[in-house]
Amino acid sequence: MTQKNKLHMAGAVSIIVTGDRPEMFFQHCASYGIQIWDVVKLNQQSCKGTIGLKDVKYIKKLRKNTNYKIKFIDRKGFPFFFRRYLRKKELILAFILSTLLLFTLSNIIWDVEITGVPKDIEEKIDRQLEQYGIHPGSWIFSIDSPKRIQQQLLHDVPELLWVGIDQKGTTFHLEGVEKIVVKEEENPEPRNLIAAKKGIIKKMYVSQGVPKVNIHDYVEKGDLLVSGKMDDGEEAKEEGKKEVKHVAAAGEITALTWYEVKVSVPLKANTEQLTGEQENKYHLSFGNFKLPIWGFGSSDFENTQQEQEESNLRFLKWKLPIKIIETNIHEKTYKAVERTKKEAIEVGIKQAKEQLKLELGEAEVLSEKILHQSTENGKVKLNLYMSVEENIIDTQPLRQGD
Repeated sequence: MTQKNKLHMAGAVSIIVTGDRPEMFFQHCASYGIQIWDVVKLNQQSCKGTIGLKDVKYIKKLRKNTNYKIKFIDRKGFPFFFRRYLRKKELILAFILSTLLLFTLSNIIWDVEITGVPKDIEEKIDRQLEQYGIHPGSWIFSIDSPKRIQQQLLHDVPELLWVGIDQKGTTFHLEGVEKIVVKEEENPEPRNLIAAKKGIIKKMYVSQGVPKVNIHDYVEKGDLLVSGKMDDGEEAKEEGKKEVKHVAAAGEITALTWYEVKVSVPLKANTEQLTGEQENKYHLSFGNFKLPIWGFGSSDFENTQQEQEESNLRFLKWKLPIKIIETNIHEKTYKAVERTKKEAIEVGIKQAKEQLKLELGEAEVLSEKILHQSTENGKVKLNLYMSVEENIIDTQPLRQGD
């Protein structure tokens, strides 16, 4: 930007100087550092020029000691433009109210779109969103973060495998993926059922195939439990006609199995827990600058856990570089726990059971026995022998030539 344009932005005034040799007055002003441009001599007694708005008061002072007369004829630049419209209060008020209205409407959800799922699940999702306060007309800053909404939907709508949430302007777009229940093959290939691990058979239910073991039998890994080879029965054997057909063996076989688990439990431990008390603070963020708008001062809590959520302000379809930051400050406490040896053993057994259930899935821990225990370096170490009841079935393809 040129110096002349800068002065126009700051405001400029055109003047006519009248007197004997008026150009000398401009020269006198220039000697005092006053910038003058567009100087034009109108006649022998008058001269026209333009000066910056900030220099008007200095021009008036310099004229007092001379015989020149000054006439201000034109005003230009941003200050005069702004002052001219400032006088029109109704127009300014209408502009401010219109901007505020557009800003408010830009931060309201006007449409909720759900795609990727059948109609019945779509209706169920729509009802859940209504309960969360997400519907046309909702204030954007009153709803939870997309991550939290995703977690809630996956919990409340079991039919959903995955859900993605995206806010496009004033539209709340949700795309879901339905869980597909994988059904067993209607005509599975011929197979045997074998033992996946060693154990003692506790329960049996065979829907197809020939049982090869009985309840209370001990089996090793790989032993045949149910055969997929079937013949036509005793009558066929008596007639000397033995026809064997191959089927897909099916059933449920539960066995008593055993595991050795090692755990270590400290006698002294520090635990932390949330008290349920919390404070909320809100900031208006622009770049690295944050302006507190609610919740001033520091927290009264001694120990805290903080969670932050950021939401961009919008104007029409544009996302503004201004954010509303919500900070949730939760109070937490630390507690030093000293366990007796007996308590440490109880914690260790519970920990071992949870660990085993996590590894095995659907299984029931029947009993546990401590094989060995020791106390070293402030920790109780346990070696446990655990009895479990679980499904031990594994499948083995059956070839026609077997």
